Amino acid sequence: MPDSSIAAMTKFHAPLPHSHGQNRLLAALPEEVYGRLAPDLERVRMPFGWVLQESGERMRYIYFPTDCIVSLLCELDDGSSGRIAVVGNEGLVGIALVMGGKSTLNRAVVQSAGFGFRITAERLVREFESGSALKEVVLLYAQALLTQTAQTAVCNRFHALEQQLCRWLLMSLDRMSSNQLAMTHELIAINLGVRREGVTEAAGKLRADELIDCSRGKITVLDRPGLEQRACECYAVVEKEFERLLPKRTYRSVLPSRPGASAAIGAPAPF
Repeated sequence: MPDSSIAAMTKFHAPLPHSHGQNRLLAALPEEVYGRLAPDLERVRMPFGWVLQESGERMRYIYFPTDCIVSLLCELDDGSSGRIAVVGNEGLVGIALVMGGKSTLNRAVVQSAGFGFRITAERLVREFESGSALKEVVLLYAQALLTQTAQTAVCNRFHALEQQLCRWLLMSLDRMSSNQLAMTHELIAINLGVRREGVTEAAGKLRADELIDCSRGKITVLDRPGLEQRACECYAVVEKEFERLLPKRTYRSVLPSRPGASAAIGAPAPF
């Protein structure tokens, strides 16, 4: 369901668990800046398949994932698509709005369900344009995201599908709190822009070498060091750049402080 259909979302006031991790960008903000934004942050469920943004559509909200993963996809006229970047607890969805763009050609879809925080684009842009420390943090993230996008393009052009799969699994694993990923071969194929049969063959090789285990709709990483050895250099390049620009910090408690703040759940939308 696109973000423009947000009015159709079901809201509820039931307490949400507080053990879903936090967002690195929010954690990187000085207390003063975070204190101004906290009352406007709303915790939301982000179900699998939820379309946060359609190509060419302006988003009303900017999202900060915590334990979910969002794919940024580029779609062609014939309906095929490929992932150009992935966003998890290290970033935000809606960077174009903060950077001054009215919309983007990317489609943003939740590929692994979880939670996140959202804030109206208007509120975050106002803070960004005020010249506060938020601007520096967001610009650093934008640089890291550009690195990921560029490296993904190079990887897709020059590296074998098995190496791409290893990179994709490792990047997803870094944004999750367990070694199990709820993902099908079909979903991976969509993200990598390849045929499902190719993903199945590559995954079969990794499974035969006991690096991963595959069950219906789930992939469990058994040997991460082995997976890193089989991946191309693209994974390390991107992760080192993120760590250089936005090093991991001790996460503060990022919880909505606005009275009566609610959580929302969107109906999943198919790819």
